[in-house]
Amino acid sequence: MDETKMSRRGMVGAAGVGVVAAAAASTQPASAQPAGAPAPAALPDPRGRYPRPPFQEQTQPFPGLAGRMNPRPDHGEESYKGSGRLAGRKALITGGDSGMGRAAAIAFAREGADVAISYLPDEEPDAREVIDLIRNAGRTALALPGDIRDEAHCRQMVATAVERLGGLDILVNNASRQQQRQSLDAISSEDFDATMRTNIYAMFWITKAALPHLKPGAAIIQTTSEQAYDPSANLVDYAMTKAAMMSFTKSMAKQLGPKGIRVNGVAPGPIWTPLQVSGGATMEKLKTFGGDTPLGRPGQPAELASIYVQLAAADASYATGQVYGAAGGSGQP
Repeated sequence: MDETKMSRRGMVGAAGVGVVAAAAASTQPASAQPAGAPAPAALPDPRGRYPRPPFQEQTQPFPGLAGRMNPRPDHGEESYKGSGRLAGRKALITGGDSGMGRAAAIAFAREGADVAISYLPDEEPDAREVIDLIRNAGRTALALPGDIRDEAHCRQMVATAVERLGGLDILVNNASRQQQRQSLDAISSEDFDATMRTNIYAMFWITKAALPHLKPGAAIIQTTSEQAYDPSANLVDYAMTKAAMMSFTKSMAKQLGPKGIRVNGVAPGPIWTPLQVSGGATMEKLKTFGGDTPLGRPGQPAELASIYVQLAAADASYATGQVYGAAGGSGQP
């Protein structure tokens, strides 16, 4: 036998040594960093990431402006970083000037989508900031001021978005009216009608107008609320509309699933937006807003932006008829 050749037994033995060495290496602490590697960033504590109550007394006429709030809400203007998840998409977002609509508009643009936002003319200062942020992301931005309580305006708004953006494949029904009233007697018929037309009728009209333009792979997202599941005593009409939005989401998901169009919802809890300072909360509630959640503070619109992106993105292709909550531990679902 040629002694320069390793025996079969020797080869097996050498292999065993290699396996043992590999196993020993794998037991090294996972936190070990290669020489010269930067230290991992510290995990942010969600309890102290944003302002906590008490908040100062403040009030604005409806619909309110984010730019006049103290503290000013965070919509992800500085923090949201995109990665091309919505490249080439065309989105229409109602109430895109502030709140969750603004956060979604910024995120969508930085993920590569062209974005149209609708808003009331009184919200023009906030809307101008959003339009600039979308354009700074290198995307087409379209401003669509007007009152969505008008059916003709809703139809024209969708037609303009389709024409100017070159199509439509993401619709976010986000705009809402919220005015607190301490008793049912205090809700006038005019109040009730304004809330219903803003929150329900407009969603119906806009979705109906958009459907002929939506192809398989398109996504519709409603901004509903924890109020749909756990309504407050002084938000009767608003809570009714949010429950209707939730039901609309689930019904339309069943109707449009066979056409390849997904329909989902986002249910925020207490989020710091102009709704709160323009009649949506009592002054006493405003001062302690969000303090009764397990995290001890209200959420910021920026903290929901990634949910809207996920529901719009193609890699969430099996998510339809779902409502995603974000309420600091206190809400449903």
